[in-house]
Amino acid sequence: MGKGMKAGAFVAASMFAFAAVASTPLNAADNTIVMPMQKSEEGKQALFKMSMRKLWAEHVIWTRSYIVATLAGSKDAHEVEFRLLRNQVEIGALFAPFYGQESGTKLAELLTQHILIAGEVVKLAKKPTSAKFLDADKRWHDNAAEIATFLSAANPNWSKDMLQTMFNDHLALTTKQATSRLKKQWAADIAAFDEVYVQALLMGDDLARGVIKQFPDKI
Repeated sequence: MGKGMKAGAFVAASMFAFAAVASTPLNAADNTIVMPMQKSEEGKQALFKMSMRKLWAEHVIWTRSYIVATLAGSKDAHEVEFRLLRNQVEIGALFAPFYGQESGTKLAELLTQHILIAGEVVKLAKKPTSAKFLDADKRWHDNAAEIATFLSAANPNWSKDMLQTMFNDHLALTTKQATSRLKKQWAADIAAFDEVYVQALLMGDDLARGVIKQFPDKI
C-alpha cells in the first residue's frame, strides 16, 4: 500500500489513542465513542453487537474505497489507505477490554498486515498468474490463517476451521471485486461488494456472539 508505511510503525503510532478507544464501544451510528446507556444486559449486548457490526462494515467499505481509488490512480488513495488502516486499530481496541491491551494490539497488527498485503494483491491483480501476485496471495492467506489461529486460541467458542473459512471467503470476495473492476465488469463488481458486505456483517455477528458467550458478566 502506501510507500514506506510499515504495519508496526502504524500500530505503534496509533497506540497513543488505543487505551481511550478500547475503554468504550463505538457508537453504531457514527465515529464517536459513547458510554453504554442501556441498563439491561440485553441492551448492553445489543450495543456491543452493533459496535462489532459497524467496524466490520467499515472494514469492507473502506477496502472497497481503496480498491476504487488505487485502480483509478486517484490522488486520495493514500488518505483512504490511512482511514482503512485506522479501522484495524479500532477493531483491536474493541477486543482489548476482554482479552487485554496486548492482545488487542496483536490483533490490530495482524489485521494491519492483512490490509497491507491486500494492497499488494490489488496492485498486482492485473497479472493474476505472475509470480509476484501468487506470492502476495499466498502471504495473504497465510495471514488469514494466523488471524484464525490467534482468535481461536483466545476464545473456545470460535473454531479455527470456522474462522479460517470465514476469512478465506472474505479474501475471495475482495479479490473478486478487484478483478471485476479491472475487467470493467461493473455489475459483477457491485455484486461482489454486496456479497462481502453481508459476509462482513455475519462475521461481526459471529465474533460478537463468541465474546458475549465467553464474557457474559462483562457485557
